[in-house]
Amino acid sequence: MCRSIKTLRPPVLPEEATEEDIRAASLQYVRKVSGFRAPAAHNREVFEQAVEAIAEATRTLLEGLEVRGSGGARRPSPEPVTASDAA
Repeated sequence: MCRSIKTLRPPVLPEEATEEDIRAASLQYVRKVSGFRAPAAHNREVFEQAVEAIAEATRTLLEGLEVRGSGGARRPSPEPVTASDAA
């Protein structure tokens, strides 16, 4: 779907993904899904909220992944988000 989004986990990416890597991938995803490269002024806030939500989900995913055979230990799982937390 989004060919410009690169894999952000080791061993594909030799080091941990930076905030810049995560933000760029999130922005590319939101651009693809919305069909807008840059949103109009009246859509800017919701566009940026979506980018941040995708970035947070990406951070959570990367922190929780266990990559077998890479010699790295799995990080502790984050606390689950409940509906009241999301509000």
